[in-house]
Amino acid sequence: MSLAEPLAPARLGALRARAATPAWLALPLIAFLGVFYLAPVAMMLARAAGEGDWAPLFAAIENQVAQRVFLGTLEIAFVCTLATLVIGYPLALFAALAPPWLARLAIAAVLAPFWSSILIRSYAWMVLLGREGLVNGALGGLGLIEAPIRMLNTTFAVYVGMIHIMLPFMILPIYAALKGIDGRLVQAAENLGASTASVLRHVILPLSLPGVAAGALVVFVLSIGFYVTPALLGGPRDMMVSMLIAQEVDLYNWDLASAYAGGLLVLTLLIVAVASRFVDLGKAMGGRK
Repeated sequence: MSLAEPLAPARLGALRARAATPAWLALPLIAFLGVFYLAPVAMMLARAAGEGDWAPLFAAIENQVAQRVFLGTLEIAFVCTLATLVIGYPLALFAALAPPWLARLAIAAVLAPFWSSILIRSYAWMVLLGREGLVNGALGGLGLIEAPIRMLNTTFAVYVGMIHIMLPFMILPIYAALKGIDGRLVQAAENLGASTASVLRHVILPLSLPGVAAGALVVFVLSIGFYVTPALLGGPRDMMVSMLIAQEVDLYNWDLASAYAGGLLVLTLLIVAVASRFVDLGKAMGGRK
């Protein structure tokens, strides 16, 4: 484009908006992140480097227990993400298609877990899943079991607690994506003779994939760093990376704990980087259209 060629109105408006945005408005956020995030991360990585030979990091990589914990953490995070997607997508679709009053009620039910802390919710599941808990009592009262089933301090309990806590993080992005679909596209498909299943498969599902991607990424990233619920509901075989880090901190092994924490940080960044290769994260997170 030559200098004499006039700018398009939309592009001219974007340039004016960009020029009118003061850069100093971001300084408080940058200062906060620098002091309370970047500086601690730099100190952590410095500890993981040891005396420059990266001995703590190599010790963490060669530790077979740590390898199993990292793989187990990824497995738990993957199952939790898949389960929340299977449960959350129909709920989000129901809320998007329901009448306004029913949709508000459904979203309020989804947001209800946010009104209590993760610790309280985890303790509630301990009461429900214990040998003398309500679940075993109900199953025994119905005659389905003769003796209490061991559910607490198992992988099953970890999945139940984490899925309950992570469901809102999956449902809300999918719900937002579904509400953003142009209803005229659905009407056009129906007018052309498409069945309900065909409309769902060829119109609604593809257009809601950004919300699915956003929800899956958030749930997976949060799951690999989870601590409270696996510590309370899981057993010795359900140790996650965060619990391993806390264990090393309790033993005052700061260098090894820093190496594990650095590995968890790198793993998280790799997951986000890989996801960004296939999904426009800015659009999936509700940013630019």
